[in-house]
Amino acid sequence: MEKKRIAAIVTEYRPRSHADVIVTKYLKGFPTDEGLLPPRVQVASLYIDQFPDSDIGRDMAAAHGVPLFNSIPAALCLGGKELAVDGVLLIGEHGDYAWNEKEQHLYPRRHFMEQICGVMAAAGRSVPVFNDKHLGPVWDDARWMYDRARALQAPFMAGSSLPVAWRKPWLEHDLGTRLEHGVAVGFSGLDIYGAHTLETLQCMVERRHGGECGVTAVTCLEGDGAWRAMAAEGWIYQLAEAACAEVEEKPAGKMEEHCNNPVLFRIEYRDGFQAAVLMLNGYIQTLAYAARVDGDTVACEFRCQGHGGQEGAYAHFSYLGLNVEEMFVTGRPSYPVERTLLTTGMLDAALTSRHQGYARLETPWLDIDYQPAATIPWRPTGPDPTGACLDPWPPR
Repeated sequence: MEKKRIAAIVTEYRPRSHADVIVTKYLKGFPTDEGLLPPRVQVASLYIDQFPDSDIGRDMAAAHGVPLFNSIPAALCLGGKELAVDGVLLIGEHGDYAWNEKEQHLYPRRHFMEQICGVMAAAGRSVPVFNDKHLGPVWDDARWMYDRARALQAPFMAGSSLPVAWRKPWLEHDLGTRLEHGVAVGFSGLDIYGAHTLETLQCMVERRHGGECGVTAVTCLEGDGAWRAMAAEGWIYQLAEAACAEVEEKPAGKMEEHCNNPVLFRIEYRDGFQAAVLMLNGYIQTLAYAARVDGDTVACEFRCQGHGGQEGAYAHFSYLGLNVEEMFVTGRPSYPVERTLLTTGMLDAALTSRHQGYARLETPWLDIDYQPAATIPWRPTGPDPTGACLDPWPPR
């Protein structure tokens, strides 16, 4: 059977960029705990928006016989005038793009999606699309992307690799679990890693009793304001402490001894559930989660690969790529895009709250309800990367 043809539309393609750790796997294979899995689809075209001095995209395209086009429509039409591919990888991450006053990195994800959808609309048929990381990055763009894909009946996936990373110890709530509270801890920039940390939180708390129903308010607090809020609402500090306890690599002592400027996202859900994200720069360089269930605290670390000089194949992106590939093959998303629509909205609201002096921001537009996937086709089974995941990247 002929492989489905995929267009890769990327901002830049340099070593260890998201284009590299995703598209290169579609070219060379997916390193997993079970071995190097060959791609089931074919990268048929490539569009690259920017070419830094460290570009490897042109060489990768030449080495693998992938035509490089100078426009998105040309890449989707394989140089012709009609849609000629069976799926699209939209990777709008990394590159020289502006920041706005809320410290959001204005990657051209909507601009790319507008052109992709324009080609599909003109063709009168739609193909599956994957958008790397959060939609947008601002809410109006995110909502437009989601609504446009639905209007065209295009299968649509988006999001972070964190929901399909390793977890140590393994933790996943049963569907319908009656959660009391949940907290995710993270690090790095609020836009780039706030998205990852919110998806870490959301992939867990969406499994609570009743499923996901949306968010009614978001508050961002920073520095002393964050510490005061954590002290006033003891569950945030206690669960953050429990999450950090599962992080193996961190300095001795308490979080407040090492983090000079914590940032707290306080999330109020429409069903009354409350959760939080806490960014702890200076204390941790990974992500973790904790929740309270029936009076007990459960927690785990979400373990990625390739950070801090760690060797390996960035294989959490293998599991992300395999779930996207599953959509390309079957035409069905592996998990709901609504999760990423909601986390995009939460992040935009948090950064708006911060910009407005840490005000509580009511979010009636985040009335997003969905049911999480009961199971996910591709995910790691152990607490740490093994097998082909430990091989050098890229594979030789």
